Amino acid sequence: MGYAHDYATAIMHRGRIPMPPEDFVPNWGDAPRRHKLYPGAVTFPLPDVAITADDDAPTVADGFAAAGGDEPFDLPSLSAMLQFSYALQGRRLAPTANTDLVSLPAYQYANWYRGTASGGGLYPCSTYWVAGPGAEVSPGVYYYSPAQHGMQRLVAGDVVERLRRIVGPAADDASQFLVVGVKYWQNAFKYNSFSYHAVSMDVGTTLQTWRTWAGAHGRLINPVLWFDQGDLSDLLGLEPDAEGLFAVVPIAWAGAQAPATGREPGRGRVVRSDRERSKVVIEFPTLTTIHRTTAAAAADRPAVGSLAGVGAVPRADGAVIELPEPAGLTMPLVTALRRRRSSFGRFEGRPISAAELAAALAASVAARVPSEIDGPDDGTLVKLYVFVNHVTDVPAGVYEYAPEANALRLVSPDEPGEFLQQSYFLANYNLEQTAVVIVPTVRTHAVLDAVGARGYNVVNAAIGAVSQNFYTAAAALGLGAGVALGFDNISYAERLGTTVTDEAPLLIMLLGHERAGGGDYRYELG
Repeated sequence: MGYAHDYATAIMHRGRIPMPPEDFVPNWGDAPRRHKLYPGAVTFPLPDVAITADDDAPTVADGFAAAGGDEPFDLPSLSAMLQFSYALQGRRLAPTANTDLVSLPAYQYANWYRGTASGGGLYPCSTYWVAGPGAEVSPGVYYYSPAQHGMQRLVAGDVVERLRRIVGPAADDASQFLVVGVKYWQNAFKYNSFSYHAVSMDVGTTLQTWRTWAGAHGRLINPVLWFDQGDLSDLLGLEPDAEGLFAVVPIAWAGAQAPATGREPGRGRVVRSDRERSKVVIEFPTLTTIHRTTAAAAADRPAVGSLAGVGAVPRADGAVIELPEPAGLTMPLVTALRRRRSSFGRFEGRPISAAELAAALAASVAARVPSEIDGPDDGTLVKLYVFVNHVTDVPAGVYEYAPEANALRLVSPDEPGEFLQQSYFLANYNLEQTAVVIVPTVRTHAVLDAVGARGYNVVNAAIGAVSQNFYTAAAALGLGAGVALGFDNISYAERLGTTVTDEAPLLIMLLGHERAGGGDYRYELG
């Protein structure tokens, strides 16, 4: 069936059959940087853009509802999208149940925050800008430095034609491109073989934040997920096994001229290398193998519409509870992204309203990472299940969410609190005190059968996008939220009855009120 199938199966069973290396302990004293560092590279700050949270500012609802528009990007609008998605927004030092609390006062271990979520901490995706003529900067390749909110020039010269050939017809007439990659060691130092599963979701959170921000401002983000990854790694000067490349995003640019046809690509390529802080970098064979498997499949683009029919099928049985109209997500988008955070054990058992639940569910299913193989008959890949603990007018139990009907379909009337806590591995969340736990599922193996190994990235990007919308909606509702991967996937599949439908529970998303009166520390950068 292929290694991607094997890896997906191992991920699902890791709560019962640990993935190698079983005795691995992270060396926090030798941890890598949370961004890349290119010594000697010229860095220019991106322009400061005044984004105000006034009555005219785009709201969270605007971002979720927008399908995108034809408004082109320019340097200020690109700067704003990167700033409120990936630039550091400030530092947090509130007491939580997370295990890193004691170390947070030390600057070396400071807890910085940003608009985009990532699995297990503030671990980064790499963003490169391949700039062609007319971009208000010299043509070349740039690395976006989130710590500086600036661009580091890695090579000067127009290499867009080479990138266009790497991407193929999906490049359209674009002369500007963003490339999303992951330097694995920045996450694998903690998560070892599990790292690929986590970072491929992080790609989805990044793309969804961009899509939400761009859509709210009349712009469009449509990533390309299949391309010649080996050639692109060479263009960017990357070690092929050290960094995976997950998406290329063509950008419509103000005043851009359509690229001339038939011209020879420039010969430039990045020769700079980033400087690793860790003295010891460990290679994990499982991580390397799944990376090579998906990278090798990246140039084999499936036909348009290949994902039709792989979505989950709704249940036909179970009592139905209709939800009220979702609560409005009227908070300015910029405010919600700044307030997004993980609650880490601060939940209390106070009920949320059914309208708030409906809003969180609707926001989650609105997330989508499109690709160049999307067809008119494609359905959504993700189905949501809901473990209800404390929701007004909704009895405790387990439900399937029916988005078209804005309703819940009963799976089990048993109260889920004890199950939720027993099936969670860590001590940083009190799941029985959450109002709900939302579980996104995907038919992973069906996707892999339909589009090959690269489908693993499609699955996890979709799940990551759902989690980003969930977090943003929770912030807009003024509710606590958390997303976790440390649970027994098989126990959830058995509880939901999805072992026979090939639906894999891949994430748990926690929602509820937080305890009032907790200490906090405010340190905002802008």
